[in-house]
Amino acid sequence: MNKTIGILAHVDAGKTTFSEQLLYHTNSIKKRGRVDHQNAFLDSHEIEKQRGITVFADQGIFEYGDSTYYVIDTPGHVDFSTEMERAIQVIDFAIIVISAVEGVEGHTETVWSLLKKHQVPTFFFINKIDRTGANVNEALEDIRTNLTKDVCAVTDSFTDGELSREIIEFVAERDEELLEYYMENDYEPDLWLKKMQNLISTSHLYPCFAGSALQDKGVKEFLENFNLLTETHYSPHEPFSGRVYKVRYDETGAKVTFIKAITGRLNVREEIEYGDVEREKVTQIRRYNGNQYVQVNQVFAGELFAVTGLTNAAAGDGVGALKEKATYEMVPTLRSKVVFEPSVNVKEALKYFRMLEAEDPSLNVIWEERLQQIHLHVMGTIQLEVLQHIILERFRLKVLFDDPEILYKETIETDVIGFGHFEPLKHYAEVHLKLESGNRNSGIVYTSECHTDHLAVGLQNLVGQHVLEREHHGILTGSPLTDIKVTLITGRAHAKHTHGGDFREATYRAIRQGLEKARNILLEPYYQFKIKIDIDQMGRVISDIQTAYGRFDEPITEGEKVIITGVAPVATFMEYSAVLASFTHGKGRISMTIAGYDRCHNEQEVMERIGYDKDADPEYTSSSIFCSKGAGFSVKWAEAEEMMHCL
Repeated sequence: MNKTIGILAHVDAGKTTFSEQLLYHTNSIKKRGRVDHQNAFLDSHEIEKQRGITVFADQGIFEYGDSTYYVIDTPGHVDFSTEMERAIQVIDFAIIVISAVEGVEGHTETVWSLLKKHQVPTFFFINKIDRTGANVNEALEDIRTNLTKDVCAVTDSFTDGELSREIIEFVAERDEELLEYYMENDYEPDLWLKKMQNLISTSHLYPCFAGSALQDKGVKEFLENFNLLTETHYSPHEPFSGRVYKVRYDETGAKVTFIKAITGRLNVREEIEYGDVEREKVTQIRRYNGNQYVQVNQVFAGELFAVTGLTNAAAGDGVGALKEKATYEMVPTLRSKVVFEPSVNVKEALKYFRMLEAEDPSLNVIWEERLQQIHLHVMGTIQLEVLQHIILERFRLKVLFDDPEILYKETIETDVIGFGHFEPLKHYAEVHLKLESGNRNSGIVYTSECHTDHLAVGLQNLVGQHVLEREHHGILTGSPLTDIKVTLITGRAHAKHTHGGDFREATYRAIRQGLEKARNILLEPYYQFKIKIDIDQMGRVISDIQTAYGRFDEPITEGEKVIITGVAPVATFMEYSAVLASFTHGKGRISMTIAGYDRCHNEQEVMERIGYDKDADPEYTSSSIFCSKGAGFSVKWAEAEEMMHCL
């Protein structure tokens, strides 16, 4: 049986040490490494050893019982949460490691919300019970309060079938059929085990264990119970399908694509489909354990492996029979410019950043041709420091980064119809688009109300493709457009003169012409926060939230503590965790997750600072092109509507 498990935690909770113990107890590694000794098996990269944190989601393999386990040790720092989320989408079970001293911390709640979103069955391991200040019961209550009430504290071993009455009843209460059986017949070990397996796999029950990974307490018992309580069911007899979850370049520069096989089997030299690529041949299949690998000729459903030969595969791509691309919730809200030494050929250096972008698509590397600059998207300053080290180590290139700036977006508040016409000599396309304000954080949505008498279905789909194929610039700051419903009202083609690209030109111009007439607004990213402090500190925190242009819900008191939840702009609140730690002497707790975009609190100030000129954007224009006497001529957006042919 193949099982993929992900080890997740807030930074410094001890998950890498926990992973090392799992590998050691199953003879996958001969010696247990330690993060503080810079010899952890799964933290093999130089930057991870130096900083003592996990940056890359590396994997190990071990055998236990009749199962093969693929374990992924994920980053615990918020700056690398995009790497963590990509791993989450291919795991069968999650193990959340929580410190018995600190309890549920900020990033733990982010991890939990992602696991809930992707419906990943989850186990808890309360770690560091040997530390001064450790309190297992408090940590357990923390889980119940902040994460789930369906957590089951396991103090018994299921290997002998004997459970405490407390656990027997806890499980029975979560299954009506089991509760009825219990009332009539009492406890039956095999039935309880089967029901627990089902409740865990359907995310209705979350077993919790305790121990010390560093002192090797409770890890072996955890593994025994975990093996018994988990099952996977993969079909090797269906057509091959899988999901790309990671891309790396090896020491020879070869692109290595990491895949989770979901159904079927894959052979080396076999051709597979993915993304927009029709078919490509797999030239190698590798099974990785840490940074070492062996080549194999065949893999089956449920396995994690890597292949070479796929030139354009990206994280999230479905391969084989799986066509759907994964979507990710964790997205950067900051943008930074790369600063090079004068002697560096920036365009030549761009290829290195394209490699980094292939490995981490959230970087969204942007080449500004006009300015000869490279910009990228990041989660925070720690990520920039790590990138700086990686670029020097891998490419022998010394770079700096400008201070990161907020990534803004734009939308509209009023509904309009945009008109676009593109008719230079021997070309023709016209498009009428209705632009409507969409729900917040809904992105761009396309639909068509155009009659096929006016425009063929294929051309209507082509318009939709051009609407969705890229981020369109708003007219306030040139930031990406979002939260707009775009509807094709009508359009026109010419049997002889319409060529490829004509509808792209008409569509872009129609969007831009509509924006010129709409009431546009600027959006900025917001945090959803949860703050827990002493009740006498509530006034200070509320004042800080209001000063940061945030909003908060009715505070909830718990004895001498108070919990405050709400939202606040990333721009004003990104450093607040340090502020809170300072005046609460480290006792205040805050968790922050990206809550999406909302109205910018200082729109005019941002617009003036960015200084975007909507009439000087080389990629966009709101003017239309018409033809007269064998020559094309440009008509400004305000006058173009009267000249449209479809009116």
